[in-house]
Amino acid sequence: MSESQSRYSIVERLTQKKLDIISQRLELEEDLRKKQQEVEQLKKDLTDWENEVDNDIDRNRRLKQREIEKTEIMSENAKNRKNAKENALNEKVKAVELALKRIEEISKTSSTVQN
Repeated sequence: MSESQSRYSIVERLTQKKLDIISQRLELEEDLRKKQQEVEQLKKDLTDWENEVDNDIDRNRRLKQREIEKTEIMSENAKNRKNAKENALNEKVKAVELALKRIEEISKTSSTVQN
């Protein structure tokens, strides 16, 4: 009976040892699987980040282009207002010059009449 128990004990220990080894091997496989998943997730994160950066650049480019267009319109409007105001001021200068000429003519004719 003791020999039977001894063999049973040896078989039990060896079986336990085998189970421990299998568990360690499974842990190694699980660790590898987790690392591979981590690599894949990091690659996905990088791709997502690159897409976000590209979208941000495109959005900022559109905003800058709209800002340029708006400023160009404002500049053109300012140029048109300047031209209109210059024309109005030129007309006023002409009117003043005409008035001065008339006064000069009146002065010439009135001074000869008084003499």
